[in-house]
This record gives sequence, C-alpha cells and structure tokens, in this order.
Amino acid sequence: MKRRMINSLLGVVLVVVAVFCVPLALIEKQSIVSAANDRVDAAAVRVLGLVESRLAAGEPVTGEKFAAQVTDGSFVLVDIPGQPLIAAGRPVQGAALTATEEGASGETVTVMQSREAVDHEIGNMLLLLGVVALLAVQAAVALAVWQAKRLARPLTDLAETAERLGSGDPRPRDRRYGVPELDRVAEVLDASAERIARMLTAERRLAADASHQLRTPLTALSMRLEEITALAEDPGTVREEAAIGLQQVERLTDVVQRLLTNQRDRSSPAAVGFPLDEVIKQQVEEWGPPLRDSGRRLVIEGLQGAHVTGTPGTLAQVLATLIENSLMHGAGTITLRVRRSGSSIVAEVQDEGAGVPPELGNRVFERAVSGRNSTGIGLAVARDLAEADGGRLELLSLQPPVFALFVGLSR
Repeated sequence: MKRRMINSLLGVVLVVVAVFCVPLALIEKQSIVSAANDRVDAAAVRVLGLVESRLAAGEPVTGEKFAAQVTDGSFVLVDIPGQPLIAAGRPVQGAALTATEEGASGETVTVMQSREAVDHEIGNMLLLLGVVALLAVQAAVALAVWQAKRLARPLTDLAETAERLGSGDPRPRDRRYGVPELDRVAEVLDASAERIARMLTAERRLAADASHQLRTPLTALSMRLEEITALAEDPGTVREEAAIGLQQVERLTDVVQRLLTNQRDRSSPAAVGFPLDEVIKQQVEEWGPPLRDSGRRLVIEGLQGAHVTGTPGTLAQVLATLIENSLMHGAGTITLRVRRSGSSIVAEVQDEGAGVPPELGNRVFERAVSGRNSTGIGLAVARDLAEADGGRLELLSLQPPVFALFVGLSR
C-alpha cells in the first residue's frame, strides 16, 4: 500500500512538473533569444544613426567613431558606397545573432553578436528550472512517504488489534488517527474488545466461583461416602448416610444452577417461604464429619421455628460458606445463632478464633482479599448470593469474628 501511494503521488507530481516546466522552458528560451535580437537590432540602429550624423556633417566615418557602441562579443560592419568597408570589434566565431540596418544614402550597418552569452543564459535558465523541478519531486516524495505512513500506520494498528482480539488479549488501545473512517473502525474494535473482556471476566469469575463453592461440598460428600463404606454392615446407618449424601448432591446441583443464574441473569428468582430450621439441620449433618475430624463442634442457639423468605439452596450455600470460613480460619466452637431483627431473621456465625485483622474490616468481602493464605473468593461469592436472593451479608464484629446473614421474615 505504501509503495502504491508513493508511486501514485510521485507520478502525479512528475506529470505536473513536465506540463509546467517544458512550456515554461520553451517560453523562457524564446524570450531570451528575442531579447538578445532586440539588443542587436538596437545596436545596429544606434550605429546607423551615428554614421548618418557623421555623413550629414561631412565628417569622415571611421571605426574609432562608433567603437563605443560595440559591446564585448560584438562585431560591426559599415558599408558606405564609394568608401572602403569599415569594421569594428572582433569577428564572431561560430553561431551569431545578426542585425542589418540600411540608411537613406545607401549605407548599410551590420551588427553581429556571439550566441555564447545567449546560450549561457538559456543554460542557466534550464538549470534553475531543473533544480526547481528536482526540489518539487523531492518534496513530493517526502510528502508521499509521510502520507503513506500516516494512512498505513492506522491500518497496521487495527490489524494488530484484531490479531490481539483473536489471540485472547481484549485490552482496548484507545488510539485515534484523525481520519473519520479509520477512527470509526477503531471505536468499533475498542467496543468489541471491552465486550469480550467483560465476557471473559464473567466466564473466569464463574469458573473460580464454581470451583471454590463446589470444593468443600465435594469434600464433605467424599467423607460421607467413606463413612458409608466403613458402616456397610449397618443397613440403617447406610441408608441415613446415603440420604444425607443425596441431599448434598442436590445442593451441589442447586449451587451450580445458582451460579449460572447469577452470571446470566442478575434478577432474583421467585422467593418462597420455608423453615430456617431445616436448612440449619442440613448444615449440622453436612458439617458433622469435617468438624469431628478437626476436633471442633457446631452449636445452634437462639430462635427456633422461624420461617424465612428466599431460596433454600442459596441460604444453605451462604451458611456453608460462613461455617467453612470459621473452620478454616477460626478456632474453637462454632456458634450459629438465630435471632429476629425487625422484619428480618438474622443468622450469625461466630467462632473463638483471633478474628478478622483490623486492616481488613469489611474488605474481607472483596475478591482476592484474604487475611490467610486462601483465594479470597468464598465470602465475596456468599455476599453476591445473599444479595441476589434479597438478603444481605455483613461483618458485625472483628474480634470475636461474627458474620451475620439477614433474610426476610416469611409472613
């Protein structure tokens, strides 16, 4: 593209230079020759006038009398009837400009001037035109190269942007070039890059949330299956443990569905009323094995028989995240306390550990923020799930750590 643009502009300039310089050179050459002929004619007229004035006065006519009228490179011949031929100046060698004037008494004056000075002046004129044409061509080449780079660079940048989008780098470049058409293409590519970035972020967030939220339930389910294997001789216990395992599988399915729903549709599903005690009982059964293995215990306190509005799976997932957080980062007994606050039911989860560092505070709900060596995703996802279900998750106390889930009271 650059080569084509340079060649096109250079061709146009060469045509313009040729159309302009060739006629100008011919006109200037003719003007120089005409001016030289006029000078020779004027010299012949002056010499003839001098000769006639001398003859009219009866004075002799000699070459010295009109030698002052003879310029360098000129030669004058005066032919007077009845007198010898009079010459002044040096005879011209080679091409010459000639002018002849004839007087009333038959005298003839011939002036010859060498074309050397004329040819030199024509040469200077042609050289000047050539220099001007060369400068014009050089300026045209420089302009063509600059313009070609100016127009080719945006296309190169846009191609690189499209290539980056295809390779998975959706960062917009925010470059504009002062050309409306190219700027429009750049704007569309930047907008596409932003959309792709949002889509990739959502997909990566979904993958991170799903892996984090499924990790602990799958671990608990694995432990439950191990207990079933160990108690295979007791059919009643096996059935009970299997039923709990099936409940965990159902909750995992609900977690996956809920995560997908949050990613694709932020609107909350239709809420239902359900007893909070059932969800708490499920959590006690699910977290029993991990707590026993770690030498910890879960204590339930406070209000019983409360009915709340929301989604059972979502509430169970949020409580599971809080219990897991206490199990991983806390110490001692984990207390799940239920109380009423106005038109809401509050489920508080507390442990006897060191608590949340003061420099973190409510930042523990931000993604990638953690007071321990963890992912920093669990509490962020739990807050998102609670808000999507019409509730809210707050940190009531740093030391001891108290997390509170507020859900609507069913009427």
